Amino acid sequence: MSESLALLAALPASAHTSLAFILGLLTGSFLNVVIFRMPLRMQYEWTAQYHEWLNKTEYPEPAPAGLVFPASHCMSCKTALKPWHNIPVISFLILRARCATCKTPISWRYPLVELLTAILSAVVIHHFGLSWQGGAVLLLTWALIALSFIDLDHQLLPDDIVLPMMWMGLGLSLVPLFASPSDAIFGTIFGYLAFWSVFHIFKILTGKQGMGHGDFKLMAVFGAWIGWQYLPQIILISTLLGSIVGISLMLFKKARGEMAIPFGPYIAIAGWCAILWGAEINEAYFRFAGL
Repeated sequence: MSESLALLAALPASAHTSLAFILGLLTGSFLNVVIFRMPLRMQYEWTAQYHEWLNKTEYPEPAPAGLVFPASHCMSCKTALKPWHNIPVISFLILRARCATCKTPISWRYPLVELLTAILSAVVIHHFGLSWQGGAVLLLTWALIALSFIDLDHQLLPDDIVLPMMWMGLGLSLVPLFASPSDAIFGTIFGYLAFWSVFHIFKILTGKQGMGHGDFKLMAVFGAWIGWQYLPQIILISTLLGSIVGISLMLFKKARGEMAIPFGPYIAIAGWCAILWGAEINEAYFRFAGL
């Protein structure tokens, strides 16, 4: 095992980046499963708890698929995918975006998630190299991709993904890889309170909810990972991105004033950029502002 790791470490940086790209493709295939199945599983569990609370004898059936079992299958004809039908991106192209059995069209989002995961994984390893930092940020990157697409689909940021990432960030501060323990703790608290305060002020002024509680927790994740110092940058960039997208949708009449626009993806983008290039972004901003 140690010899294999030594051999891997001896490879050039370009090889590490290429391997990260391939690993990202494979991981992206699994993330597609998580993005689709986790919200269904959560809704089922909520319904089951509701039935149990009301002492109802009937039970919501059938239970949706888990994250690992059963194996991937066509949602239309229920045919299990053969291994050669499940090769990231390549199978999609060979099958011409259709099920091999029933010819039902397959969404382009599946290969897009796989490619996005591959590209971001390669960027992470290119930036951090084959290191503990690189490995940790890979895990966070994959979690952020799943969270972003789930939020886009369901306006939901599952605690089953968010909270482990927050505790992981706090745990890494003990090393520390990115932030000191004190910076991570204050970052977690201030990250949560930042959008919690905005939420309650907006609710008092308008009587409406401007964002979900998952957004507070996602900000806490980044506070735990890189400390409180980068929170203003993340808030500024995520708000700017969300405003640009929201205004654009309204201008093109694809969104109404009452339409919920998920904010999690913009926090994820801003936070991910802060982890990789936070210092450079701050330096560029201060130089632009003449500070």
